[in-house]
Amino acid sequence: MANSIIRVATDVGGTFTDLVCFETDPDSGVSSVRTAKSDTTPPNFEEGVLNVLEKGNVDPATVNFLAHGTTVVINALTERKGVKVGLITTEGFRDTLEIARGNRPDFFNLHYEKPKPFVPRYLRRELPGRVSYKGVEMKPLDLTALPGILEDFKADGVEAVAICFLHSYADPSHERLTGEKVRELWPEVAVVSSHQITREWREYERTNTAVLSAYVQPTAERYLRRLDDGLKGRGFKGSPYIMQSNCGVDSLESVSRVPITMVESGPASGFWGAAELGKLIGETNVLALDIGGTTAKCSLIENGQVKIMTDYWIERDRTSAGYPIMVPVVDLVEIGNGGGSIAWVDDFGKLHVGPQSAGAVPGPAAYGKGGSEATATDANLLLSRINKDYFCGGDVNADMSAATAAVTAVGKKLGVDAVEAARGIVRIANNNMVNALKLVSLNRGFDPRDFTLVAFGGGGGMHAVALASEMGVKKVVVPAGASVFSAWGMMMSDLRRDYFVTRLADLSEGAAEGIEGLFAETEEQARKQFNDEGIGEDRVTFLRYGKFRYQNQEHTTEVLLEGAVTAGNLAAIEADFHETYEREYTYRLDAPVEMVGIHLVASAEVGKLTMKEQEKGDADAAPALKGRRDVDFALEGSHDSAIYDGTKLQPGMSFDGPAIVEDPGTTVVIHPQNRAEVDGFGNIHIHLSA
Repeated sequence: MANSIIRVATDVGGTFTDLVCFETDPDSGVSSVRTAKSDTTPPNFEEGVLNVLEKGNVDPATVNFLAHGTTVVINALTERKGVKVGLITTEGFRDTLEIARGNRPDFFNLHYEKPKPFVPRYLRRELPGRVSYKGVEMKPLDLTALPGILEDFKADGVEAVAICFLHSYADPSHERLTGEKVRELWPEVAVVSSHQITREWREYERTNTAVLSAYVQPTAERYLRRLDDGLKGRGFKGSPYIMQSNCGVDSLESVSRVPITMVESGPASGFWGAAELGKLIGETNVLALDIGGTTAKCSLIENGQVKIMTDYWIERDRTSAGYPIMVPVVDLVEIGNGGGSIAWVDDFGKLHVGPQSAGAVPGPAAYGKGGSEATATDANLLLSRINKDYFCGGDVNADMSAATAAVTAVGKKLGVDAVEAARGIVRIANNNMVNALKLVSLNRGFDPRDFTLVAFGGGGGMHAVALASEMGVKKVVVPAGASVFSAWGMMMSDLRRDYFVTRLADLSEGAAEGIEGLFAETEEQARKQFNDEGIGEDRVTFLRYGKFRYQNQEHTTEVLLEGAVTAGNLAAIEADFHETYEREYTYRLDAPVEMVGIHLVASAEVGKLTMKEQEKGDADAAPALKGRRDVDFALEGSHDSAIYDGTKLQPGMSFDGPAIVEDPGTTVVIHPQNRAEVDGFGNIHIHLSA
């Protein structure tokens, strides 16, 4: 009998590090699943990964495939724990980084200050040389001053060099020459050129992206190396694949060169998992919601496709413009609302939840680790939505006196008792998340009633039904292993790279040949990259998108292109653009359409999990019934509710609300008049009453 195939995914979150392990019998195809959670261990995140492998009884020496997602990049950026960066740019353009954009969000603030650049002016240097927007050299590159610039950088303690020249998206030759010379003169320094990351225009965004990638590269590279060494030290024979922000995995070596691509790797894997799950269960239109300990994130999936964008910003809020990162990132909305989000009352007596979080330490008051401020978790405990005797799967003794005191303190400021305060906290948290869901659906021309809500993360099942009811969604699906679903999503990911190339072309007669030629050229480049890493072109598949706009507009709308671009289908492509544009902006124009660039997705399967559906059994869920207790549903009041053991629910079982499903990693709240059933993959489908 052949050895079992063992696939593992680990996901480092802000509070917990998650693990999913699938052990598949190659003869029967049947998989057994193990999950585990352990505390995230900043700043040595790799320790948390090794800890969770041990906690899940996974021997790295037996693992065939390992995928890994991490918050190390976004943490380094938000906590300012990167390295000192020097920037080399085109003569006359070193202040592009500081001029930035004029889209200040706090428009009427006369004292508004732009976000401080990651590179101070004295470390931004220039070189003569110029390329036009058409990729034509207007002035040769002059590297005479480069040795002196690097000597200055060395003296100032620079550890990474970012290179971004004007119009290098059209011709990156000047950047390549400069990068090669920097490596020759200073082999130890980390070097990042903008064309390695993106070939799209927008000078400020490209420059900032190159700078931020250089800022985190040494930190991320050290982390990935320590992780690789730690795994190999425990017998792992392969090389881990790293989850990227574009819903695909990539090799550790490739990601180490441009680590900024994993800035949102954790959320991306969860949303990819939601898309793949939707295909499995016949629900291709999905509203995906991930509620963790610190944040809630949501994304809309249409026809099984996760939308990828490059207009991504960090630290952008109502008072700050934030910083752009022009890399492929899943289109999501993120808010500071998770299980550990702190409830507080402002000077006007108004209740808020988040964005501040209690994190893992000290955590919610109920953790008993010294936390004294009320959180959403504490409120859910007081309302008996979470079982105080099965807190964190029974691993933690809930400190109910601390939780009660914390919520009571909030209630005192509001003039209500602890229970009413807890209800208010849950309702405010729900309202915040409803607003986020509206941003990815209603605000973009989609009717939530046409979608199924897939809720995951430790808090997804806790709030999903209330959110769906508010949005008019008729069905909620809570995946099996919801608390570690982002790690599961990595198992469903392909090796993926996104190529964006800027090239202007009117959709007029004769344009098809040039557009098709650009796709063919980019596909050949992708095949070569994959081939250099031992992946044959027979394993590589492509997905094509065009980025279009009405002539002379500023921004673009992306349209999926089926097959080759020919003179015969240009009209159909233009019609698809009009339809997509109108859905998003509510109108269309009688104006010429032009292509601004292409987006090519290149994928190759590298160990993707194949799910096998089990036969449904008896519908009677009585064998999983743990007991009953009064549960407060916040809006519907308190009800005597059935309590089910999630580990004992089997395919085919069904039951009515009010009910609670308790799993070691999460709690699923099923409101009165809802009906729940378990499918052949172990997912819970909750049908809402009209």
